Amino acid sequence: MPFADDGRDPLERYSRQMRFGPLGEEGQRRLRSSRVTICGCGALGTVLANHLVRAGVGFVRVVDRDFIETHNLQRQILFDEEDVASNLPKAEAAARKLRAINSEVVVEAVVADIDHTNILELVSDVDLILDGTDNFETRYLINDAAVKLGKPWIFGGVIGSEGQTMTIRPGLTPCLRCVIETSPPPGMTPTCETAGVLGPAVAVVASFEAVEAIKLLAGKLEALNTELIMIDVWDWAFRRLKIAALKDRVDCPTCKHRTFEWLDGKQGSHTTTLCGRNAVQVAAPRGHRLDFAELAARLSGAGEVRHNAFMLRFAADGYEFTVFPDGRAIIKGTNDVAKARTLYAQYVGN
Repeated sequence: MPFADDGRDPLERYSRQMRFGPLGEEGQRRLRSSRVTICGCGALGTVLANHLVRAGVGFVRVVDRDFIETHNLQRQILFDEEDVASNLPKAEAAARKLRAINSEVVVEAVVADIDHTNILELVSDVDLILDGTDNFETRYLINDAAVKLGKPWIFGGVIGSEGQTMTIRPGLTPCLRCVIETSPPPGMTPTCETAGVLGPAVAVVASFEAVEAIKLLAGKLEALNTELIMIDVWDWAFRRLKIAALKDRVDCPTCKHRTFEWLDGKQGSHTTTLCGRNAVQVAAPRGHRLDFAELAARLSGAGEVRHNAFMLRFAADGYEFTVFPDGRAIIKGTNDVAKARTLYAQYVGN
């Protein structure tokens, strides 16, 4: 058994975990050599990242497009008030905390919007993809990428006090579109703005995802969940839907016909309203980079402009703008996509 430079056994910090018989030392060693991408580092993503870094997964990539606000602190466990004051993107703030928790884990922060142009790059070199997102558009994109690459991924979602999760292994289990063929149109289902969300519900679902990740990465495939798990932490309701037969029964466009509508860019949007935020995200063309100093000088007449290496923020006409180096912007104060595009062109540029 190799030892650290200071003579310590590098597995000692995981001794209580290794004493759990079904995992053991062999499973722990597999965790240390595993790689994961967590898509989204908000409520679900911070709990997932916290569990997996503490468990000793060797490489954890956290990808998120957003910045931290005070209302996030109710459920996004890696952030605090200092992160809000520091204007840090979620991915960067999370990575700093995670490295302090376990310096032996390689944590990579990616501040980006996951879309059809970059998802393969973000997940092609990992063993497992984890869902920490808050929208079905990105989940269908993850599903397309996972099926195309033959990589497992774990779906999870929470609203109010309810959550659901399932483990997807392309070729062996139904994929997301086998179970949920299409997402409901906007306005037809509750959101975190209309129904709220309880932190404990997030923690439960993300913990289910995390234990499935540990099983899979440790090679304990016989212990994996094969059902759609649904739980309501308020009413103590717990349901398990048997979905395995759907793999052969459903004429799935993704896993049967290998039609990747989301990955090909035929489905999905680059301008999206953000759940519970009265805000719209506007994306820039791929490869676009902003000079924050130049933009700040140009916007000086609009009022106070603040920027660091990660984002630039200013307010104009009653709207709040957060602009990222890749040209992407979150415009707060409207849910009107057309209005947001107009404001983006007016203040940031075409």
